[in-house]
Amino acid sequence: MTFVWIATGAFIGAILRFTIGQVMKTWSDSTFPWATLFVNVTGSFGLGYLYAHTDQQSLILFLGIGFFGSFTTFSTLKLELMRFATKDWIRFGLYLLTTYLFGLIAAYIGLTM
Repeated sequence: MTFVWIATGAFIGAILRFTIGQVMKTWSDSTFPWATLFVNVTGSFGLGYLYAHTDQQSLILFLGIGFFGSFTTFSTLKLELMRFATKDWIRFGLYLLTTYLFGLIAAYIGLTM
């Protein structure tokens, strides 16, 4: 049943992210990634809200891992950063820097291969 919860949430999250991207493209011809910004910010909020307000395993599987995992993975990064920020500023800074640095390097390598 675990896989059903995750897969169902992931399907809905991915379709919603795609739909938001398509709709927002019709609203603006800007090159700024408004749709990505929107899903990342709302996903960060939703994941933080979920983990702060429930410990129900099926909701965590469906929404936390499935839906928000496919809607955005950026929300997980932000939640982890905030957890570090409340406990360990050095780890917060290192995680922030390494995540973005290695992410950019990996993207560059992928683009240039």
